[in-house]
Amino acid sequence: MSDDNAIDITGLVKRFGRVRALDGLDLRVARGEIHGFLGPNGAGKSTTIRVLLGMLRADAGRVRMLGGDPWRDSVALHRRIAYVPGDVSLWPNLSGGEAIDMIGRMRGGFDPARRDALLERFRLDPGKRISSYSKGNRQKVALVAALAADAELYLLDEPTAGLDPLMNAAFAESIRDAVASGATVLLSSHVLAEVEELCERVTIIRDGRTIETGSLAEMRHATRTTITVTTASAVDGLDDMDEVHDLTRLDEAGTRLRFAVDAGHIGAVLDVLARHDVRELVSTPPSLEELFAHYYHEHDEVRA
Repeated sequence: MSDDNAIDITGLVKRFGRVRALDGLDLRVARGEIHGFLGPNGAGKSTTIRVLLGMLRADAGRVRMLGGDPWRDSVALHRRIAYVPGDVSLWPNLSGGEAIDMIGRMRGGFDPARRDALLERFRLDPGKRISSYSKGNRQKVALVAALAADAELYLLDEPTAGLDPLMNAAFAESIRDAVASGATVLLSSHVLAEVEELCERVTIIRDGRTIETGSLAEMRHATRTTITVTTASAVDGLDDMDEVHDLTRLDEAGTRLRFAVDAGHIGAVLDVLARHDVRELVSTPPSLEELFAHYYHEHDEVRA
């Protein structure tokens, strides 16, 4: 394990009775990165985060966070991290501002100027009682309280649940600001577009195990790219190429085509297209949603 990583987990096991919620999970998050943590409900994401928070004790494996042990060093580590869950419970009789200030004092203080800037960015009225807030506004309270803290590591478990698109943009801007200041972020989210926008590296888990980890660029090399092309003359030869899939002719003349090509074979396809005087070409890499589906399908085939 290396303390160069903000989070370094190897072979993590957590059992609840006979159920293995985590079954040898590996997770490494480099300092200063925004790392996406992906998986369906029940995959083990929240259990992993609870282990990192010191709320659960691992049954096996090794876990390091900011150079310490989350179970033994939880008090010291909690002064260096901030956590936002997807379902926020707050004191109903306090105002939003009072709740933010209380959370700040509990973790050792925060930057009032940063808090005020975040309140404005998230358009949150701090004078209203928590009991009058919508789910989205309760989520904003948790986000402002966390992001106003001078944290080294943010553990975010579905942090934008209940936010509208405009506030999602405010969240993204705030996360980038935090990382620019030297923080690290672990972002667990079902919103794949959000992860794709913010994260360079992701870890995909299933049934408590890591099935893939790496940069989005690395993962895209393992899947197909969609090509849409317009040429001066009808294209021939693509039908016979094993690396070309789902070829569709978009006009009767056969000069507008759309197809998918396997990673590593785009050059060979371009050689064929070049013989027909390419007028326009658009290359679309797979989205994170397509990558996610690809790795899950591949995992199912291996298990079968």
